[in-house]
Amino acid sequence: MRTPVIAGNWKMNMTVDQAIELVKGIHYGYKNPGQVDVVVAPPSTSIHPVAQYLKDSHISVAAQNMHWEESGAFTGEISAPFIKDAGADYVIIGHSERRQYFKETDKTVNKKMHSAIKHDLIPIMCVGETLGEREDGRLQDVIQRQVMDGLDGIESFAATDIIIAYEPVWAIGTGKTATSEQAEEVHSFIRSLLHKIHDTKKANGIRILYGGSMNSKNAAELLALPNIDGGLIGGASLVASDFIDIIRS
Repeated sequence: MRTPVIAGNWKMNMTVDQAIELVKGIHYGYKNPGQVDVVVAPPSTSIHPVAQYLKDSHISVAAQNMHWEESGAFTGEISAPFIKDAGADYVIIGHSERRQYFKETDKTVNKKMHSAIKHDLIPIMCVGETLGEREDGRLQDVIQRQVMDGLDGIESFAATDIIIAYEPVWAIGTGKTATSEQAEEVHSFIRSLLHKIHDTKKANGIRILYGGSMNSKNAAELLALPNIDGGLIGGASLVASDFIDIIRS
């Protein structure tokens, strides 16, 4: 059985003091989440203090992005060794906002995936279609390309070492959410792609999260579906009580 993951992507929000207050609220508001992996992804400036505060707690920490090189002349970037050193165990890779605003490609996503796994970070690899791509009937082509290219050459890993997040781009930060049928259809398709490139045990063990405006009102319905193994939460992760409600779901 796959352990659900509820991951909060804080994006470009929260100073260090605000970040500590938020994780205090999450930690003390719900001390025992049971069989749920809880992850928060603060801005890079807060990774270390948040990780220090959460040390030995049930909450893990993720970075929101990383460079594929270990070090070098890449002004403004952070690498996998830096992220590990700061105390995080996860990293979000290929988020639609990174693809849209910073021109990330499936090729750079793949490089980052290799680096993350090499340095014992659990990558949360994001895939998803725009509204235009869905309306043009290219949904499956887009998802297949992103999954296959993102995982290209990645063969030696445990199933629990990789997470995929399906985020329909048209449902991120818009308040729109894919219907449960739409979400499950794409999650099931992603699972079928994993079966094409990995053995049954590994393909069935990889967790697939939904990342399109999941909130406390729709979480239970979405999380009840067979191929949705958790959520990559945006705005709702910035309020402790809302995030806790999703975890409870």
